[in-house]
Amino acid sequence: MLLIKNGKIITEDSILMDHDLLIKDDRICRIAPVGEIERSPGMEVLDAMGGYVSPGFIDLHSDYIEHMTAPRPTSLMNFNLSLRETEKELITHGITTMFHSLSLYKSTEYAYKPIREPENVRKLIDLIDQTHRMKHLVRHRFHARYEIDNLDDIDSLREYVLEKKVHLVSFMDHTPGQGQYRHLEIYRNTLRGYNDYSDEAIDVMIQTHQVKEKLTIERMKEIALLARENNIAVASHDDDSIEKLELVHSFGTSISEFPITLEIARKAHDMGMYTIAGAPNVLLGGSHSGNLSASEAIQDGSIDILCSDYYPSALLHSMFELVENHGMDLVDMFKLVTINPAKAVKMEGEIGSIREGKKADILIIEKISGDFPVITTVIVDGKLIQKTNYRI
Repeated sequence: MLLIKNGKIITEDSILMDHDLLIKDDRICRIAPVGEIERSPGMEVLDAMGGYVSPGFIDLHSDYIEHMTAPRPTSLMNFNLSLRETEKELITHGITTMFHSLSLYKSTEYAYKPIREPENVRKLIDLIDQTHRMKHLVRHRFHARYEIDNLDDIDSLREYVLEKKVHLVSFMDHTPGQGQYRHLEIYRNTLRGYNDYSDEAIDVMIQTHQVKEKLTIERMKEIALLARENNIAVASHDDDSIEKLELVHSFGTSISEFPITLEIARKAHDMGMYTIAGAPNVLLGGSHSGNLSASEAIQDGSIDILCSDYYPSALLHSMFELVENHGMDLVDMFKLVTINPAKAVKMEGEIGSIREGKKADILIIEKISGDFPVITTVIVDGKLIQKTNYRI
């Protein structure tokens, strides 16, 4: 048993002061006012030092594993090394459940990575699945990002679902002229950022992508149904119109990832879909693609979830940025990275909040240098994973 004392406990509804939290085995056993929990022989005591006692963060969308596996266009690191080193980083940022977002692309000119080759994606999916049966630090999950022009991999996606290796499916369409790249000049600048393309070459790429064959609505419905039958949430990516929202919602999509405008975010939210924005967007003061401002949408109440996208440390710091510089409520900001993502992927019965009977995924967050938040303790499934002591 482990007793956490002297902390400010973040619940779904409030911040509990002057309360202790008892962990027994892998569960939160009891939360009670100071002094009510009897100390027993062998009970360990952990002093939170006045810090916040928070649920572990749940990150539904992050391609950080791709960067760790292929840090350069021509480099491909050992997969096991990459995953092991990635999870060591994730715990320092408070991420105890990670949905690794691996892309099932057919082709892309602007961000080629060898990890996106089908055989490499398969290897990494298998490795993520194997972590459940070996020593590991965080809870690893696979988020299948399926580009709808990738007709060659539709059978592979079905296979991954049937093998119980998929935990979230999102349909993506990066065709220039709509979605994330509805402004063609942004698409052109993105390409130029990766390669020294001429204007003529970019024109050819745009035309090629705009006439590609894509997955039919019927096939998308089939995949969505298969996912739902296997208790897997389905997401739509870069929603840019009410018509698209209504279409994807009609076949059971329950998550809208990165809605393009505030109007679309509001509509998705009103339709009962969970809406996701990137935490780096908050720290940068806006979208790098010129789309939705995450801070504005959160203040509007139309974003439910923050994900790290490509920058794991952004989850922690974006929450406090929203509280300290935008006047948001701290408890509500914690929901964006804990209970709300848990609900979106149907895991709220086990994780996502501090409640008696739930899994003990616990963080202690302190502030150093006055206002800089840091993770000093990480507990996953009741086990103390990391303790960091800052010194003067």
